[in-house]
Amino acid sequence: MRLSPTFSFYLGRQFLLGIGFVMGVLLALIFLIDVVELLRRAAGREAAGFGLVLGMAALNLPNLAQKVLPVATLFGAIVTFSRLTRSNELIVARAAGVSVWQFLAPALVIALLLGAFMVTLFNPLAAIMSSRYEQLEGRFLEGRQSLLAVSATGLWLRQADEFGQSVIHARHVSSAGTELRKVIVFMYKGQDEFVGRIDAERALLLDGRWRLSDALLTRPQEPALRLATYEIKTTLTLAQIQEGFASPQTLSFWSLPGFIRTLERAGFSATRHRLHWHNILSTPLLLAAMILLAATFSLRLTRRGHTGLLLGAGVLTGFLLYFVSDVVHAFGIAGNLPVILAAWTPTGICTLLGLSLLLHLEDG
Repeated sequence: MRLSPTFSFYLGRQFLLGIGFVMGVLLALIFLIDVVELLRRAAGREAAGFGLVLGMAALNLPNLAQKVLPVATLFGAIVTFSRLTRSNELIVARAAGVSVWQFLAPALVIALLLGAFMVTLFNPLAAIMSSRYEQLEGRFLEGRQSLLAVSATGLWLRQADEFGQSVIHARHVSSAGTELRKVIVFMYKGQDEFVGRIDAERALLLDGRWRLSDALLTRPQEPALRLATYEIKTTLTLAQIQEGFASPQTLSFWSLPGFIRTLERAGFSATRHRLHWHNILSTPLLLAAMILLAATFSLRLTRRGHTGLLLGAGVLTGFLLYFVSDVVHAFGIAGNLPVILAAWTPTGICTLLGLSLLLHLEDG
């Protein structure tokens, strides 16, 4: 029997409403938890008031929404399947000759379209808000002073202490960030009083200092001075340099490939950013896999009255999904797994598991 367009639109709307309801509940809980955590971190900081905390929690919410969407899709589909089965709508449809694959089609289309929307439109907005959130976090909660950026012209670093600040530019980077080449250092007293410039062939990061080789020191109203070596103090560490780039969450799906190329040209590893890009790309297929898993948990169990078993299976699957994703992600970051394999393994496992269980339950 061919599924009518009217019934298809009805099923699609029910799935969308179910996912939206679960997503709303989860986001409300996450928002409250995030506000409490930010209030704890802001305790004792006069500049971080309650209004700022609420604003930061709101800015962080879209990024968190992307992370919980697969679980919201899983539970939303389970709720929808259960409700349609209890109201006998799916039972009547199946008695009329509608197969499980036919009434799953609207839900799968909704999942794929929702995933495409999250990747192409929602993710860029979430990236902008995450970038603003991290700026406020560094300024008001962590007091970060140093800034780092990579552009087509090379690496830019800013370091500051109680005496002033320095802006360092390097054309090339080697040794994973400890050695800079073709270096220019602009030195300032206070916030904006220029006190000198250093041009050097090489800068080596040591414990608490940069050692510049073949340096040309230029100060206002003084002749230039050529030095074989010259050292300047720094509060930067190798870990801060490697972790100080724009985090993957602050870059949109569209801008990540260009940033990855720039990062690799500068001599840094772009594994985190490449892995994040593939994770975003896999979102539509992952949401479709959640629909398949939800069908395996709800179609037969609800007909037999095992509601508790249904909920337990759904919760367990949600936890297993995040556990497997985190473990595989860690292996990918460490370089023990190829990036593509680390990013697509959870999605592939969920898809194959859902398909095999459905084939066994319905056609086996």
